[in-house]
Amino acid sequence: MITPLDPAGYVRTPWKNGGGVTTDIAFDGDVWRLSRTPITVAGPFSDYSGFDRLQVLVAGSGLVLQTPASEIDVRRPFRPVRFTGETPIVSRLEAGPVEVINLMGERSKVRLDLAVLEAGQQQRLGSGIHIAYCPAGRAALRLADETHGLQPDGGLRIEDVDLVATCGAGRIVLGSISCVSR
Repeated sequence: MITPLDPAGYVRTPWKNGGGVTTDIAFDGDVWRLSRTPITVAGPFSDYSGFDRLQVLVAGSGLVLQTPASEIDVRRPFRPVRFTGETPIVSRLEAGPVEVINLMGERSKVRLDLAVLEAGQQQRLGSGIHIAYCPAGRAALRLADETHGLQPDGGLRIEDVDLVATCGAGRIVLGSISCVSR
C-alpha cells in the first residue's frame, strides 16, 4: 500500500521542553514519529527515555549534539546519526539555524532505520512502514514498475511491501519502522 503524504495534513507539535515546534510528517500515536524540526537556538534536547532517535540535517550546517561523554557530529547535511532518547544532549549551532528530520520510536515496540537516497541509489524495503520524504527541490522514487514524483516537503507512506526503492531524481530521506517481535 502506497499513500501520498500531503504537507497540509502534517501536524505541528510543541517540543516536550517548550523550546520549539516540530512538524510531524507521519506518526503512530506515541509509538513512533517522523518529523521535521527547525533548531534556531542552541539548547537541551527533550528527554525521551525508552526511545531510539535518528536524526539527519537537511538544511543549514554546523549542528553538534553535546553529550556528557562526547559529541555527536551532525555538521554535514544528509548524514544520519543515531542516539538513545535518554542520552542528555545539548545542541550547539556553529553556523546559525538548521533543520533536521527526526525519526523516533519506542525501543520496546519498534526498530528504526534512517537513510538518504540520492539519484541512482536504491534500498530494499521489507515488511513494516517506510516514509519517503523530499526535504527540498523535487524528487522521484521508483517502486516496482511505478515512478512517484515528490514535491518539496511531500512524501509517501509505504506499507507492507517487499520491493526495492530507487531514487530516480533529487534526494529522499527514507525512514523505516518495523515492529519488534515478541
